[in-house]
Amino acid sequence: MPVPVLTTTEMRSWEQATWDLGQSESNIIDRVGACVARQALDCTRPGDRLLFLAGKGHNGDDVRAAAWHCTGRRVTLLAVSDPATARSLLASALEPPPALIVDGLFGIGLNRPLSADWIRLIETVNAAPTPVLAVDVPSGLSADTGQPLGTAVRAAITLTVGAPKRGLLAPAAAPYVGRLEVATKTGLAPCPVTTALSWTLPDDFHEFPPPRPPEAHKGKFGHLGILAGSLGYHGAAVLAARGAQRAQPGLVTLRPSPDVYVPVASQLQSVMVQSCPPESAWPTNLSALLVGPGLAAPSLPSNVASEVRSGWRSAPWPVVADASALDWLPPGPTQTPALRVITPHPGEAARLLESSPASVQSDRCAALRALSARYGNCWVVLKGRHTLVGRNSDAIHVNPSGNPGLAQGGSGDLLAGFLAGLLAQPSLLQDPLQTIRYAVWAHSQAADDLAASRKAWTVEELAQALGSSRPHP
Repeated sequence: MPVPVLTTTEMRSWEQATWDLGQSESNIIDRVGACVARQALDCTRPGDRLLFLAGKGHNGDDVRAAAWHCTGRRVTLLAVSDPATARSLLASALEPPPALIVDGLFGIGLNRPLSADWIRLIETVNAAPTPVLAVDVPSGLSADTGQPLGTAVRAAITLTVGAPKRGLLAPAAAPYVGRLEVATKTGLAPCPVTTALSWTLPDDFHEFPPPRPPEAHKGKFGHLGILAGSLGYHGAAVLAARGAQRAQPGLVTLRPSPDVYVPVASQLQSVMVQSCPPESAWPTNLSALLVGPGLAAPSLPSNVASEVRSGWRSAPWPVVADASALDWLPPGPTQTPALRVITPHPGEAARLLESSPASVQSDRCAALRALSARYGNCWVVLKGRHTLVGRNSDAIHVNPSGNPGLAQGGSGDLLAGFLAGLLAQPSLLQDPLQTIRYAVWAHSQAADDLAASRKAWTVEELAQALGSSRPHP
């Protein structure tokens, strides 16, 4: 199940509910320490030296507990109460540099600017050529606003306890948080708080998509139509088709602009490629439609924009609109209850809202709801760091997977094709939110799997890996 994204006050309420049920703080601290230790062991190799920085509060207690669980590593534990005194000790502990620093100086309780001595201590940590694992929040960062309180530890990974804190998702927090992971097996009571923003867990897709029945045939898994590709942008059509193939719908029909039919068709085998004539009707057995990837050339047939608008308004099957097609969508409700999905990045979202990317990024949830309301309460995949999935009338879900390697041309075309290929399958439309969330998670998790095995990878390699990821135990 997804976990709620919480404020500091809501997290304190959850902790109090745990104590009220008789759970001891010492037991929770030990379990959190074990979670931190597992993360630290995953980041290092046997024999490596780890430096643990433990402050005076419960965050420091978690780090002290973690140090006991880090078997097979050489552990240096530095208890920090006075930053001025600790600075020289820290400098000594950083020579030679350890393999990992575990930051437990401050937790979510910090709500005032740091003193000059604390700032200097944290700057010493940041100057070290060593990755940092922050426990719960990077020390010095406000858990509610995501703003540094003078300065903050720049972590490579933040392992937050129980649930993400709202400030950790703020765009301003990104340089300090690094990769955000959630420790869920901490012994806390069931969370008594429900919020409008939820963090997706990989375990949500443990049995998804469901196994196909042995008697299945291609007629059971839908027929996806794709309107994509134009002169200079034919690769987008190919990538969208390959993404769709990874979702394994029964059939895929791709219609690119006539002037790129040959290069598109020559790269695809099982996809049916048909040049898009001035007037055309989609097959009657179509079950979903993707429009937009690579439709950016001035030489497009004159009817393409009107076909996108017509399909969005009245097509009886799910329609996914991506890239150039977003600018052609008519605002307002559609003439059919069939599913509608848009997949903008922040720049595209800003154009649709007649705003700016900075405004979209300043409140991504509000931007998602505004987009959904503008286009008939459609589903929105607002791409970016921690891609959001939701619509105006429902909770919003935060995707946990992905890395900066996705910031290359073509990765969005793959996602659009993969998503549309899943939504073309009638059995996966029973829970469209689950299907959309899975598409986003699987696409980004494939990028994480690639990044774990090689320093550099291409979108073509991502196309090969797409759909093969499974939740890690």
